[in-house]
Amino acid sequence: MGSTTSPNHIALGLNIDHIATLRQARQIHYPDPLEAIFIAKNCQVSQITLHLREDRRHIHENDVKRIIESSPLPINVECACDISKGGVVDILCKLKPFKVTLVPEKRQEITTEGGLDMRTKNLDSVIARFQDNGILVATFIDPTLESIMRSKELGVNGVELHTGTYANLYEMLYSCLPYSHNTPKTLQISRSALRQNLANALCALTLASEQAHSLDLEVYAGHGLNYENITAIAQIPFVRELNIGHSIISRAVIVGLERAIKDIKECIWHAIVRK
Repeated sequence: MGSTTSPNHIALGLNIDHIATLRQARQIHYPDPLEAIFIAKNCQVSQITLHLREDRRHIHENDVKRIIESSPLPINVECACDISKGGVVDILCKLKPFKVTLVPEKRQEITTEGGLDMRTKNLDSVIARFQDNGILVATFIDPTLESIMRSKELGVNGVELHTGTYANLYEMLYSCLPYSHNTPKTLQISRSALRQNLANALCALTLASEQAHSLDLEVYAGHGLNYENITAIAQIPFVRELNIGHSIISRAVIVGLERAIKDIKECIWHAIVRK
């Protein structure tokens, strides 16, 4: 599934949602997310990821259509189980991206929070419908045995492990986040507790990767990953794809997209060779 990977290679999926976020901030026609794809290809990115949200806060269906038609790279579209007539599932079944990753979605959230509830209504029929249209399906899940087993039962092609908990704990320990006005209130705990929770989060991700692999599921990971916290995730056995967006696009504002992509790939490479 996806690009061919050797045991010493991890595919990079570039999430380009936040290029569209910049465009929507002024509600004009630029920057165009499509332009980023050709830079990404030249930097050996393996796939492009984008999230078609119900509220269209950044990516619109016209973006998805143009990108699928024009991209030289495989397209992975994140979406919720929207089965309304003319909704996201209908749209993507017509456009046929390479892969769909099913995620939870709330209008009020800033970004995706937590993994998919595997008891979501119509989840089985949505997965079957995508696969009937020749689209690979992954579930974006919390790293729990229950979520992995349910994903296997539903017949998905792979699972993307939600790394948000790990990423937030890492930032609280090793960045200036504790001194920011955006400090998560639930993480204002002692450093010793943060360290223990971080170790627990990494252990859960590692076990989940091993469990998913043992069930012949492809293993991906993503959410909140950046240039500092990526090392431990890239060293988890059986993770074959990392989907990263916000940190790359944020760095690109300062150093340019090509440099930002090459920098994250270098971080991944150094992590792998130090395994």
